Amino acid sequence: QKFIHAISPTPASTMSSADIHARPPNATLSPYAAPAKSVHVEDTPKRPAESTDLQYWRYDVKRQRQGQTDGSLLCFKYTSSGSCPRGSKCNFRHDEEAREHCQRNVCFDFLNKGKCERGPECRFAHSLTEEAAARDAKPRSERRRVESSCWFCLSSPDVESHLVISIGDGYYCALAKGPLVPDHVLVIPVEHFPTTIAMPVEPEAELRRYKDSLGKYFEKRGKAAVYFEWVSQQSRHANLQAVPVPLSKATNVKKIFHLAAQRLGFEFSVVNPDGDANQGRELLRSQYDGKSGLFYVELPDGTLLLHIIDSGEKFPAQFGREVLAGLLSMADRADWRNCKLSKEEEVKMVDDFKQGFREFDPAE
Repeated sequence: QKFIHAISPTPASTMSSADIHARPPNATLSPYAAPAKSVHVEDTPKRPAESTDLQYWRYDVKRQRQGQTDGSLLCFKYTSSGSCPRGSKCNFRHDEEAREHCQRNVCFDFLNKGKCERGPECRFAHSLTEEAAARDAKPRSERRRVESSCWFCLSSPDVESHLVISIGDGYYCALAKGPLVPDHVLVIPVEHFPTTIAMPVEPEAELRRYKDSLGKYFEKRGKAAVYFEWVSQQSRHANLQAVPVPLSKATNVKKIFHLAAQRLGFEFSVVNPDGDANQGRELLRSQYDGKSGLFYVELPDGTLLLHIIDSGEKFPAQFGREVLAGLLSMADRADWRNCKLSKEEEVKMVDDFKQGFREFDPAE
C-alpha cells in the first residue's frame, strides 16, 4: 500500500499529445508486442515445466523464492478455485477443508499462516466458525465505508495527498492544513485508528524513528518539537501533531500548558517525571481503556502531561493549538481555518520541507 499511495500519476486529460506518446528513458520492449512475423505453433519453443511451476501464481512465486516448498503451505489456486492445473506436481498443499473455509470468505493468509498482516484493513473473515465470521464481516464493511470519507486515510478520495511528506509502513507524515507555523507536521497512522495509543505495538518503533528524525530536523533550524494529541469519542483517524517552537521559548511550554489547564478548571498529571518519552507512551498505552477521552502533550524535554476528559466535560477541540498560539504570540492563528493556504502555496510548502527533511527521513 505504501508504494501504491506514494506514486502521483498525471491524468492523461491534462497532458499534451507529445507527452503522452513520449517514450520514457530506459524503456524496454513490451513482452506483449506483436511479433514481426508469424510463427507456427509447432515451431514455437516451449518453456520447461519447471519455469511454469516457478512463475505460476503470485503467492507461490514469493514462497518459491523463499525456499518454502516443503508442502506445508496451502496452494492458493486450489484453495480459491478448487482446482490446480499442476495437480500432483504442485509444491503446495491441496486441502479440501481449507477450500471450504475459503468459500465462506475466510482470509487465505489466516488459513495459511494463522494470522493476517493486513489486520483491520482485510475485508475477509479471520475465524473458522461461521458465527464468528459473520460477526467480523459487518463491522469491517462499516469501517471501510467510514474510511472512504476520512480525510486522513490514504485510500480515501478526500485525502489531501499533496500535503504528504513521507510514508512509512505504519505511519506517514503530512504538513498540517492551515498550519500554525511553518513545518507544522501531522504524524498519522496509515491504518484507520482513532488514536495512536490504540495502535498495535509493532508500529511504535517507527513512530519513535519519525519523532527522532523530526527532532533533528527542527534542531537544525533552532527549534524544538511539541507533540500533542486529542482523543474523544468522536475521534475518527488519529493525528499526532508536531509543532516546532523556538529553543528560546521551549522552557516555557510546560508553564503555559499548566496555566491554560488552570483556566479551564483542571490539572495535568505528569505521566513520566523522569522525562523518558518512550516510557511515557508505554505508560499511556497501559492506562488507556479505549472508552474515555483524553488530551496529552509531550514537552520538548520528553515529559508527558495527561488530562483524562470526563464524559460530560466540554473540552476545546483546538486546545493544544490555542495554547501554543498564545506562547508564540499568534492568537490570530489559533483556528486552522484562519490559516488556509492555496493549493499552490501548500505544494510549495511541501516541496521546501521535503528538500530539507530528506537527509533525516527514515522512510528514504
